[in-house]
Order: sequence, then C-alpha cells, then structure tokens
Amino acid sequence: MTRRCELTGKLPLSGNIRSHAENATRRKFRPNLVRVTLISEALGRQVKLRISAHALKSVEHRGGLDAFLLKANAEDLSAECLKLKREIAKALAEKAAAAA
Repeated sequence: MTRRCELTGKLPLSGNIRSHAENATRRKFRPNLVRVTLISEALGRQVKLRISAHALKSVEHRGGLDAFLLKANAEDLSAECLKLKREIAKALAEKAAAAA
C-alpha cells in the first residue's frame, strides 16, 4: 500500500538530515496517515479511508466529507474517492430533483 493520502494526494518527500558538522544523510518525510471512518450524509453510510491528519482537519473545516469531495480536485483523489464523489453528486442530484 502506497503511503499516500486518499483525499489530498500527499506523498512522502525526501531530504537531508544535517548534523552539527553539516554532514548530509538522506531521509524521508512521510505524511501522518491515519485510518478513519467518515460519515457521508448524502449516501447515509460510513466510509473507511486512509488520510493524512491535515486532510482530516480540512474535511472538518469544509463541513464534512460530502462538501470536501465535491470541491476537491479529481487529480488528487484516489480511485475509491473518485467513485465516492460521483455517488455523492448523483445522490444530491436525485434529492434536488425529488424536491423540485
């Protein structure tokens, strides 16, 4: 499994550890990934995702998983999240059509 955030697309970065003598040793900066269960209000079900802690804060800030996915760039999302985004858009369109 790739160490990649499913919502934001964050990947590991590489850099150097610098000692006091300025020796450079290569290292990895890995994203802080957590396994979370988020609730989709439009679909009425729970979704398990592996996302970064920063993405979790962004989801809460935007007002939930549905709002985050509808505004998210498709290039950053995983295949599972793209499918979820289409399902949410379809469910919201059906609710709007039923209300009208």
